[in-house]
Amino acid sequence: MAEITPRALAAFRTQGYVVIPGVLDERQRAFGSRTAAAMLTAQPPAAGHTGPYFLWPRFGLAGDCGHDHGLLRFYRQSGIAELAAALLRPDLPPDEPDFAQLATTIPPWTHRPSGPHVDGISPPAQAGQPETFSVLAGAWLTDHAEPDRGNMWIWPGTHLRLGEYLTEHGADALGRIYPGSYPPIDLGEPVQATGDAGSVLFAHYLLAHNIGGYDGPASAPMRQVIYYRLRAHGHRVRWRDAVARPLSEFRGAA
Repeated sequence: MAEITPRALAAFRTQGYVVIPGVLDERQRAFGSRTAAAMLTAQPPAAGHTGPYFLWPRFGLAGDCGHDHGLLRFYRQSGIAELAAALLRPDLPPDEPDFAQLATTIPPWTHRPSGPHVDGISPPAQAGQPETFSVLAGAWLTDHAEPDRGNMWIWPGTHLRLGEYLTEHGADALGRIYPGSYPPIDLGEPVQATGDAGSVLFAHYLLAHNIGGYDGPASAPMRQVIYYRLRAHGHRVRWRDAVARPLSEFRGAA
């Protein structure tokens, strides 16, 4: 059974991300793949499209069509919530997400990211507040064992350096970042997240990241990841403190 070990928690705190293998069993992966296939059939990419293609289903309240969306059921059955809770402080469990992202990359797509970005900057929420969250969870429906197959590019440790930047400049500086970019901090060298299908990537909200290219042939299967942006309970009211002190919501707290 997949779990957050002390070593995994330490990696998350220092590097800003961790890949947990073997989270999804065959039944769960099959359900996620069927749900993704149905969504792509209903809203397919344009003919001949290559590169990223995203769908953003929202989960409604009881009585709404989104209340029983397949990706919400997938989240509830996958164990992602329990693993996220093992990263977060015991008094700050993750709230259930109100939307998901089906992220696909269709080959071939020769691309190397010129730099990273921060999520939730555009469009801004009410009163210009950025759509911050605590941790990004990505369930890998397809294999990520090899690099350059649509893998996420990550700049390790940047969640801590961005936190220092926001402490100096104020948390509201986050909302002044140009969409699709990242503040002027030392980025270091990027890595590509790799692992087997059925793994789940957990990444800190502030971690610098971007989507990478897919060098496979047109006959190769598209990359498929289901992302959930998870907030520790009460995050919305303390988001400024959470981004200025990046580890304050997590176990082993700072």
